[in-house]
Amino acid sequence: MKLGLGLDIYNKSQLLLPTEAVIQAEKNGFHSVWTAEAYGIDALSPLAYLAAVTKRIKLGTAVVQVAARTPAATAMHAMTIDALAGGNRTIIGLGVSGPQIVEGWYGRPWGSPHYWLRDYVAIMRKVLERQIPVEHKGRQIQLPFEGEGAIGQGKALKSILHPSDGIQIWIASGAPMNTALAAEVADGWLPMGYGPDGWEIHGPNLEKGFQIRADDAVPKSEFQLFTNLTVEITDDIQAAIDKRKPMTAMYVGGMGSKEHNFHRDSMARRGFPEQANLIQERWLAGDKEGAVRAVPDEYIDMGGLFGPEERIRERYPLTVTQGVTGQILRSTDLATIELIAEIVSDHSGLG
Repeated sequence: MKLGLGLDIYNKSQLLLPTEAVIQAEKNGFHSVWTAEAYGIDALSPLAYLAAVTKRIKLGTAVVQVAARTPAATAMHAMTIDALAGGNRTIIGLGVSGPQIVEGWYGRPWGSPHYWLRDYVAIMRKVLERQIPVEHKGRQIQLPFEGEGAIGQGKALKSILHPSDGIQIWIASGAPMNTALAAEVADGWLPMGYGPDGWEIHGPNLEKGFQIRADDAVPKSEFQLFTNLTVEITDDIQAAIDKRKPMTAMYVGGMGSKEHNFHRDSMARRGFPEQANLIQERWLAGDKEGAVRAVPDEYIDMGGLFGPEERIRERYPLTVTQGVTGQILRSTDLATIELIAEIVSDHSGLG
């Protein structure tokens, strides 16, 4: 089992990078550290900084939003960060975000999330492979650009910088088509919601993708599936659960439109469809406190490890479900980092 460290810095009003926690994670054998972005702090700049203060730990985005940059620009970021880090350390996790951010913040068309990701990964692969000048005729993205406003002078180009061979591309998704796409074209998958029955729900979609995976892709046996692991050492379990409800309510209720909310859909897939709909209904009606109250204790508790060290040790095996190759720890507390590294090592060994 591999361990990652998730840095929840993207939703803060000020950038406070927990460098000490990242260094501690590297000392404890963690595989990777992960950043994210919404509409404030970007996911890539912190990784460039962390490249300078670490030596081995992989640097990943979970996720970088595809509407924020062209695929060529994201590939350039990946190559630059990887060069700064010494090579073979960068993982670009891609996600589509939601239409409110895509069209409202980035000013890009929502289009087809599936073809955004399919074209995006294909172009990034061509940039990173650096075999021929990049051309792509996709459903969502074309290079060179020949659409409205083009003057017809676009030229297919090849990266000046020679990238390392180890840059990886992962996909974050929850819906069937993009989950299958991850297994078809990516090096790993970051699921939006993956409970004890995660493989029963998502396994068939992954298998569809594996069946048409290219022969020159990373073998299925090396494909990575990382889930989130929220941990808090505490004697007050209820308080630990309660303080996570506002963020859950915001995502399930308001991170997206009424028609398109992947977080609501994820909660529903995990066995809480009525609660997910109620949370969104209350949030969109302006009743944020009511939305928070509608978040089930069980949903929060099943998604993390809360309590004294003994309870965390006892419940940890419940988080190791079929198909999972790694877990991203959602805590930067130094004692928690050490505890989870010890528990994982005792249970299954650190990958």
